[in-house]
Amino acid sequence: MKNIILSISRIFVGVLFIFSGLIKANDPLGFGYKLQEYFEVFHMNFLSGSATGIAILLCTLEIILGALLLLGFWSRKVAWGLLLLIIFFTLLTFVSAAFKVVTSCGCFGDAIPITPWQSFSKDLVLLVLIIVIFIYKDRIHPLFKKEAAQRNIAIAITLIALGFGIFTYNVLPIIDFLPYKVGSHIPSQMVIPPGEKPDEYEIMYHLVNKKTKEEKDMSDKAYLKTEIWKDNNWEIVGEPVQRLVKKGYEPKIKDLKITDASGTDYTKELIENPYYSLVYVAYDLKNTNQAAIGKLNALAINATQQFNIRTVLLTANSAQDAEAFVKQNNLFSEVFYADAVPLKSMVRANPGVLLLKNGVVINKWHFHNVPTFDQLSRKYFDK
Repeated sequence: MKNIILSISRIFVGVLFIFSGLIKANDPLGFGYKLQEYFEVFHMNFLSGSATGIAILLCTLEIILGALLLLGFWSRKVAWGLLLLIIFFTLLTFVSAAFKVVTSCGCFGDAIPITPWQSFSKDLVLLVLIIVIFIYKDRIHPLFKKEAAQRNIAIAITLIALGFGIFTYNVLPIIDFLPYKVGSHIPSQMVIPPGEKPDEYEIMYHLVNKKTKEEKDMSDKAYLKTEIWKDNNWEIVGEPVQRLVKKGYEPKIKDLKITDASGTDYTKELIENPYYSLVYVAYDLKNTNQAAIGKLNALAINATQQFNIRTVLLTANSAQDAEAFVKQNNLFSEVFYADAVPLKSMVRANPGVLLLKNGVVINKWHFHNVPTFDQLSRKYFDK
């Protein structure tokens, strides 16, 4: 019975660790953004610049521990590693949930969004299973007994896991779980579909009785139903507060607003352009790749002059910073502005490129693998 419980625990924990590591390694930049949130909350901003590197290493560690657990290699060291890691994550998710410091833990990236409380519950289950593994670690026997074979397999697993994270960081996620993935119709992701209900709210008033000094909170419906407003002794103090009553359907894209330097909204015009548009996304101009900007600028000039393609640079920087950047790099593209959060979701690169047509993401590229003008012409513009 002990061996059965141990085997079930090993399989569950090992597979989950590998799955979790691979999902996050598929999008290490996105996981890095999540780590930056944690660093900010815990006043560890000095680590923010290394967030992506730390993300890749954590994903690699998860995959290695999960694989070694299933293979039975170095059971004592692996058991200690799993126990220390799960204790750390359990404490972290508890703090996140109890104090509401991070709304989504990022445990499974954007593939399976879960709340901090759900993540904490998951970690508690894992903690119990890992304690079982730790107690019975001496019962675990390696699949291959030769030290050389174990070492070579472990090295191969490490190289594959680490290489996968580095590859996706430099190319883009293999599987895109974000709403701006290739083939996605952006306008339809920004609205609530027919039949779905939005969030339901109520207005809360804080009332004080002038005579008795009694205080009470009351919803807008109760305020009208009880007709307390007819009693001149009661008065509303402070600003009314909006409270969520029932969670409704939430559009996948709810925070995208594109403006020019004066604040004029160009979202609909740019997103729903019926013709091809090249959208360059550089949410942070100070840390964008300068060599890539030069190549994209040349691409914009050719595309516009030969095919009248609209080219747009989207950034989260201020208009003053963007103006200086345009002059410094002699940018040809129009410049528009949006919040950094949706820009980071559009493409996991700085800069990255989206090819849009009639609201649909036709394709997207990391700056490392943007096609040449001739390749784009043959595949898209000449047709």
